[in-house]
Order: sequence, then C-alpha cells, then structure tokens
Amino acid sequence: MSKFKTTVTELLESADIRINGQRPYDIQVHNDDFYARVLSGGTLAFGESYMDGWWDCDALDQLAVRLLSAHLDKKVKATNPSVLLTFLGAYLFNTQSKGRAYIVGEKHYDMGNNLFSLMLDKRMNYSCAYWRHAKDLDQAQVDKMDLICRKMHLKPGMKVLEIGCGWGGFAKYTAENYEVNVYGITISKEQEQYAKESCKGLDVSFELKDYRELNTQYDRIISIGMFEHVGYKNYKTYMKVAHRCLKDDGLFLLHTIGRNSSVQATDSWINKYIFPNGMTPSANQISAAIEDLFVIEDWHSFGQDYDKTLMAWHENFQNNLSKLKDSYDERFQRMWQYYLLMCAGSFRARRNQLWQLVLTKNGIRGGYEYQNNSRFNQLI
Repeated sequence: MSKFKTTVTELLESADIRINGQRPYDIQVHNDDFYARVLSGGTLAFGESYMDGWWDCDALDQLAVRLLSAHLDKKVKATNPSVLLTFLGAYLFNTQSKGRAYIVGEKHYDMGNNLFSLMLDKRMNYSCAYWRHAKDLDQAQVDKMDLICRKMHLKPGMKVLEIGCGWGGFAKYTAENYEVNVYGITISKEQEQYAKESCKGLDVSFELKDYRELNTQYDRIISIGMFEHVGYKNYKTYMKVAHRCLKDDGLFLLHTIGRNSSVQATDSWINKYIFPNGMTPSANQISAAIEDLFVIEDWHSFGQDYDKTLMAWHENFQNNLSKLKDSYDERFQRMWQYYLLMCAGSFRARRNQLWQLVLTKNGIRGGYEYQNNSRFNQLI
C-alpha cells in the first residue's frame, strides 16, 4: 500500500468511512491515483475526481455529514499551486467587485432555464424552503414566501425592492397575494427575461443591475439568497446601499446561508464549478456589516430546512435526467449530483446555517412581531 493510500485511508477511517466498504456512505475507489490527487488538491481534487469517475459513493449526502463532522476538510490542506492561488486571490483582491458582479450570473444562473425548471418548484424558487408544516417542495416554497411577507407586514400599494429577484417567483407571489409594487434586480440575463415573461400584467418590474447602483427608497427591502454572492470585502457596502434605499420606517429582510466561522475565501470546488466568487458569511461578519446602520429585530435560524430542500431538488434532478441528458453530459450530471448532495450534508452536519434577519433603521418601539399563518395555527 502506497503512503498516499495509507494516509487517505487513515483519514477516512477517522470519520468512520471505509475504502471499498459495503455501507452506503463508504467510498468505492476506481483509480489508485485518487489518493495522491486528493492529498495534493484538497476539496477541489476530491470533487473533480468524483466528476471524473475515479470514485463513487451510494449516499454522498451521508458521506458529507461524516467528512464534515470529523472536520476532514480542515485536516487535508491542498498543496497544488492553482488551489493556493485561488485562496490568495480572494484574500488580496475584491473578487466580487462591480466589474466582476455578473460572472456568477453568466456561469451559474444562465446555464439553462430548462435545468432549473425541472429541478426547482413550480414557482422557480432557488433558495431554502420552509418545511415546518409542508409535505412537498411546492408547498414548502409557498410557505417560505408567505413567511417573509408576514414578517414584512406587507400592505397593498407598498413599494418593495427585491435585491436578487431570481426568476421572479417571490415578486409574482407578493404582487398576486399582497397587492404590492415590486422592483427586482438580478445579475442574470436568463432570470431577467424569464421573470418579465412570467409576471406580465402584474405591478412588477425587473432589471439587470448591480446592487451598488440602487438609490431609490422603498417601504420594504427583501433579499433572498443573494448575500452569499456579495463577498466579505463588500458586506458593509451592501448594508449601506440597503440603508440608503430603505425608508426610515421601513423593514429589511435578509435571507442568507450562514457559516459557523468567518472566512475570506470559499471552498475551491464550489468556487470553480458552482458559484464563482461566492462566499457564505458568518454571524460575526453580518453583525459587523450591520453595526451603526440597522437594528436587528429578529434573527431566525432554520438551516435544517435547506437539507430537505436540497434533497428535494436532487430527487427532481434524478427523476428528470432523461430530459436533460442531451444537453448535459455525464461529467456535468456527476458534478450537479455532487453539488446538491454534498451541500445537503453540510446543512445536516450543521456546518452551514440558514438565517432570516429582520432589520430596521431606528428600531421598533415596543418590539417587533409578525402574524403567524392561520393554516399553521390549525396544524399545531
């Protein structure tokens, strides 16, 4: 047995994972160069070697839980220069600058509406759903949207800004059910076109725009799953933009993935293949960005629901592979499966969180509350 194989085997065994074992979360290795590749390239090489078919696992989500719970991602440090340069670049440069803001839109969100329409719920929500009282993905996403609407105390005629509008699902829901005017921005051409088409006839508008260009004031600001693309060098700038665009008596809801510790660079595999220049914030980084700008009225955590959401997306993806195989090759399919299941495992292991923050400029005297959904009350 080579020293590389011995080292990797011992690391995996510390997380109760066996090479060529019989359990669903054990790894089946097909190429003996896997061991040296992983030790050299860290998480990037681990993901790429899966994409290349060098190893398999029947339950990637369960594998991720064990890897992350044992902190193996921190124990294996990449020595490959290209991996180290990715980290160094994120540290030294503003990889989410205004000039680079549209990269993730082009690389991820514009890869094809067909893929996302077959994977997501019928309203095309690409963010964590709310599963407390839901039995399927469609209902869980409706419950998430309605939860946000109730937290925002929406009233007919209000002007709402949505920073990161996606395919327009939330804007459409609020316009139809709460009779508000919504202006949404995105950095994806595909999303903008889809949203405009799906919301025809509603008091809703969309624009391809970077958040730093915003200046108009609104009654409410809502940002769902966009803060992860801002980057730690821009957190304060983002909050300053939200502050200048929110009326003095307004409410701002931030819905974001969070992490347990502050970092200055994202996972190298996620950065290369899924979300270029993305970065999940820590509670400390969010608090620092908010300081002197907003009062935190409510901080809601339900990261366990992202595990369920990702598993539902994966089920839809798997069920529709026959419709996607002509557009996406096997390597892409393995990449997408790895992305969804490993991320699901990260939430199950509680390494990633999902937070909703309600913020105000001056605080609400007497405290902040929101009305529960009457359907929820009937189910409790």
